[in-house]
Amino acid sequence: MPTIVGKEVGPIGYGLMGLTWRPSPPPDSESFTAMKAALAKGANFWNGGEIYGPPDANSLTLLKRYFTKYPEDADKIVLSIKGGINPATHAPDGSKEGVARSIDACLEQLGGTKKIDLFECARVDKTVPHEETMLALKEYVDAGKIGGISLSEVGAQTIREAAKIVKIDAVEVEVSIWSSDILKNGVAQACAELNIPIVAYSPIGRGMLSGKIKSLNDIPEDDMRRHFPRFQPGVFEENLKLIHAVEAVAERKRCTPAQLAIGWVMCLSKRPGMPTIIPIPGASNEARVNENLTAVQVTDAEMDEIEKAMEQFEVVGGRYPDGHPVEG
Repeated sequence: MPTIVGKEVGPIGYGLMGLTWRPSPPPDSESFTAMKAALAKGANFWNGGEIYGPPDANSLTLLKRYFTKYPEDADKIVLSIKGGINPATHAPDGSKEGVARSIDACLEQLGGTKKIDLFECARVDKTVPHEETMLALKEYVDAGKIGGISLSEVGAQTIREAAKIVKIDAVEVEVSIWSSDILKNGVAQACAELNIPIVAYSPIGRGMLSGKIKSLNDIPEDDMRRHFPRFQPGVFEENLKLIHAVEAVAERKRCTPAQLAIGWVMCLSKRPGMPTIIPIPGASNEARVNENLTAVQVTDAEMDEIEKAMEQFEVVGGRYPDGHPVEG
């Protein structure tokens, strides 16, 4: 079993973003059922954020309500929270004051129902020395207010520099058949060398690898994906070619495309020179949770076939719109 901050976690985690950061979040009853199902399937590593919804309806407030109802689950969960964003400007704030504001707000919103095992600044603040951000986080670790420090959407150089200042317990980056950048930009190599596990968000490629999005009409008009380069007219149709190749492998394997996509991410950990990689698919209902957390083993032959498809049908467009603060 993988370990994070010295605690065993399941090979697949659970992303909470979709439970609060959407135009019409599901009711608590539905969210709680999904969360319970995730834990029952062994996904005890949960990933949420201060920024996943407004202050009165984000991951922390949802978690407070959940752990108030199910206090027996609090110690079973290894909780990772991202913040470090200025609530007024929505820009990264890695200053000592900004880090303190964010962590204090998260702790207040949890209301003592659960400890934050990992905290990460959602994006690197380029206006502040990274050492200042890391030392500010370390103060909270030393005080016992958070369990450890994670990094989010960083490049290899930032990982190496941060690891010289503080202990880095995890690195969260986007990883999927749809977004395999870490295999080429040095991030996977740096994490392997430093023995830092990677937390892989969007392992189903923002839903594309589920096989359920056949055209742009399948994406609601108010969905944020509509603003992303890979979901633009002309580009989207080109990117469907890779999705069709993945669907063909999944059909022969008798699993869903989403299960194959998550299995591919998990299988990367077994390759020489790779770090432990923990995919954290999100799901807002019990059926989808059960699908995503039913692990499938991807064979070497299937990995090779998928890799050939990735080379043949290269994804068109960036992961985020121009100007979005991501590294790597």
